Amino acid sequence: MKKEISVIGVMSGTSLDGLDLCHCTFSFTDNKWCFKIDAAQTIKYQYNDQIKLQNANNLTAENFLLFHNSFGEYISLKLNEFISMYNLNPDFIASHGHTIFHQPEKKFTFQIGSGAVIAANTGVDTISDFRSLDVALAGQGAPLVPIGDQLLFPEYDFCLNLGGFANISTLENGKRVAWDICPVNIAINHYMKFLNQDFDNFGLTAQTGNLNISLLEKLNNIPFFKKDKPKSLGKEWLMKEFIPIIEGYNISIHDKLNTIYHCAAQQIAKNINKKDVKILTTGGGAYNKYLISLIEKQSRNSLIIPTTELVDFKEAVIFAFLGVLFSIKETNTLHSVTGAKRNSIGGCLYYGSK
Repeated sequence: MKKEISVIGVMSGTSLDGLDLCHCTFSFTDNKWCFKIDAAQTIKYQYNDQIKLQNANNLTAENFLLFHNSFGEYISLKLNEFISMYNLNPDFIASHGHTIFHQPEKKFTFQIGSGAVIAANTGVDTISDFRSLDVALAGQGAPLVPIGDQLLFPEYDFCLNLGGFANISTLENGKRVAWDICPVNIAINHYMKFLNQDFDNFGLTAQTGNLNISLLEKLNNIPFFKKDKPKSLGKEWLMKEFIPIIEGYNISIHDKLNTIYHCAAQQIAKNINKKDVKILTTGGGAYNKYLISLIEKQSRNSLIIPTTELVDFKEAVIFAFLGVLFSIKETNTLHSVTGAKRNSIGGCLYYGSK
């Protein structure tokens, strides 16, 4: 393997914050993986783009494939601008795309943003479709980030990501395990739209609401929260299992938000279930002071929030790293995390040049 491998990680999360591009350099020295972020940028989605991504699951098969390619063209355009702006020369691109369907119990998952289109339009080798092989092996196809937690951030007891959904990874009996916990930003942003806002800045809106104990109890009794790991969440579950319970209550948006926050904090605390541990906390929710305060109170732990760059781009960094592992034919998906039949090397490679 090369002494250093440079990769652009591409990530679009379920909270629809925007498209994350992160150029990283990885090296393996003294039996340890190291990385540095050379350049990073988030391209915020325009409102129309958000609506298209939100509603892509309702498209006809033909229009869905057209959108898969057009979103790949959009990613390519932003990548070419990014590469030019920072004068980059990546060895390859590792693109997660944007999850539209995730139903591992039915043996499928789909992330749009065609890797073939990205490779063709950028001229750079592109690795994409990281989840499908694990699902084919009877796994959840998620979370995939834990291999990066294990190899890039071994000094932490837990790695907590507060994105569209909260997920966490840790070591149990010497094995890395991880699972999705509950909705966070995807549910918060859903209700902020009713207030003509994209997100709840610092949790100030939810903080003005009142906790509804009855609603909280019903949310906490959702069957998913009692399931054993491995387990993962998708938008389909949110709209079928979570939102309808909230809509059964004739209370203000502020009260709904406040109750969602308390549910998230309680579920996250329940899944940590230890005091005085080191918890690396990243994702957009790490900026939400009200949410962080509730999690710290419920879990009786202080969350460790790293640099802004790592908070914003940790998932893009790790998908870049999954691409590195793919390129050297090393395991990048852990069956101890996903419940698959075996470890695997997930991804598809499209050559950008001859």
